[in-house]
Amino acid sequence: MEHQIQKALSVQIPADKAKLAGDLVIPESVTGAVLFAHGSGSSRHSPRNQYVARVLQKAGLATLLLDLLTLEEESYDRQTGQFRFDIRFLAERLLFATRWFAERPEIRAMKLGYFGASTGAGAALVAASEATDQVHAIVSRGGRPDTAGPALAKVRAPTLLIVGGRDDVVIKLNREALSQLSCEKKLEIVPGATHLFEEPGTLEEVARLAREWFKEHLGQE
Repeated sequence: MEHQIQKALSVQIPADKAKLAGDLVIPESVTGAVLFAHGSGSSRHSPRNQYVARVLQKAGLATLLLDLLTLEEESYDRQTGQFRFDIRFLAERLLFATRWFAERPEIRAMKLGYFGASTGAGAALVAASEATDQVHAIVSRGGRPDTAGPALAKVRAPTLLIVGGRDDVVIKLNREALSQLSCEKKLEIVPGATHLFEEPGTLEEVARLAREWFKEHLGQE
């Protein structure tokens, strides 16, 4: 059954002294929830992640598209690159959002998953290695799971790594990261796709793979 897409609710998530902007969508008859962790230089306005989020919403999954940096931090990062590869910092922000998610009465009973892109995938894996009771599935799109380092061995949530077939360097990094994961895991290589999955049909395949992974692992028992 395809669920009707609801209008996004703009939210502000407290993270220590910062406020993180997010767009929350909760479909009717929601069956699970997915928090998006964007990659370096990206934001909740990423058209690729927005497309994936819409596919998940139609499948009955709540989504939170989140900016892990404030506007001031984004501006500073564009000049210095200070935050985009600070995986520990980004993971902390994701954990703040995870705790906020768990307090929402409409979705706190739902199983939660992470969808990470680029360096956001590394942050998602680090956060998931600490929030083992809260995070039940992870999907990485063109991600850098290698940036999670030693945290990979502590991840318990079933993890799907999706990489473009023409993204040679990232394929190698994902295979190395896959070998360090001890949870349920899978690597999917999308034929003909480059890093941003801009080729016809490739982003649709990413969304399909993510939808099936989350439906399998976030379904209510």
